[in-house]
Amino acid sequence: MNTKGPVIIIEDDVDDQEILTEVFQKLNYNNKIIFFSDGEEALDFLNRTDTIPFLILSDINMPKLDGFALRSKIQTDAQLQIKCIPYLFFSTASSQKAVIDAYSMSVQGFFIKQNTMAELEKTVSVIMEYWKRCVAPNNF
Repeated sequence: MNTKGPVIIIEDDVDDQEILTEVFQKLNYNNKIIFFSDGEEALDFLNRTDTIPFLILSDINMPKLDGFALRSKIQTDAQLQIKCIPYLFFSTASSQKAVIDAYSMSVQGFFIKQNTMAELEKTVSVIMEYWKRCVAPNNF
């Protein structure tokens, strides 16, 4: 895990992208934020770059390749697996089935997009601080 790497955010809603940009700026994280509007774009980036992202925050409902399909493709790709990129869902889709499906795919977290800036900031802060303290096999 590359704690200094970029945070990949897969989000097709432009308003949510702007809000998340504000949140990361306010919280002063030095990680570059890279947005993709669908899973296909994100997968193409992950396959063609040598950069190891810090983590992936993925919406579920997206055009072309949804969050579950993207998670599955990353999970079954040996070259991407070895990068040890934490994959978290960050979505408004909060049904019990979605959460069960996510954890059955070994997702490392499932977070609900909060309605207020203060709550969204708390959630992003918790995610970032937790993963900054974690170690992964490629940290040694």
